[in-house]
Amino acid sequence: MLELDGIELAGFWQRAFAFVIDGLIVSLIFMVVVGLYMLTVVGVRIESAKLHGRPVPTLQQIVMSPPFNVKDKEGEPVVTALPGEAFKIVDEIVMPILYFGVLLWRGKGQTPGKRVMKIRVMSIVHRHLSFWHCVERALGYGAAALEAGFGFIQFFIHPYRRCAQDRLAETIVVTERGYQAMQKKWEHPLLPDTAANANAPE
Repeated sequence: MLELDGIELAGFWQRAFAFVIDGLIVSLIFMVVVGLYMLTVVGVRIESAKLHGRPVPTLQQIVMSPPFNVKDKEGEPVVTALPGEAFKIVDEIVMPILYFGVLLWRGKGQTPGKRVMKIRVMSIVHRHLSFWHCVERALGYGAAALEAGFGFIQFFIHPYRRCAQDRLAETIVVTERGYQAMQKKWEHPLLPDTAANANAPE
């Protein structure tokens, strides 16, 4: 933490826009996954009908039958689009961990959104981000969203602009310019001038 003292921290709008960009990418990936699932189910139904000599169902008939449309004992729909729980887990847990966790780890502190906004996540306890740090931080977004988003508001309260996910994973978010300056400092640390010290009077 002492080594990072004075590093240029990322601003609120940089972080906000990076999060929006990443959120849009995650949503797009999820839509592709759902689309592929639906195409697979439709293809299987059509092939099954052809194989058993039944009339090929229309797209409307397929969508109005399980797993897309499930009804309870009274005939009321309980799932109107997709297998609810499985897709909810994928949407709210698996996708964020894979995206915000794995990509942050592989990107050495940068997701695509953070790369666009020229900011980077850094650990305050290690020289590099471990996989577990990144997964913790990904799960921390859920904690930050609790209590009407108070975890994100902590950006304005904490002296190092750390939100709930940063505090959970022991990270800070810095500008790429600040990060590169810090790397140069680590590569060429300031050493005491031993020659000057040797000539100094005792």
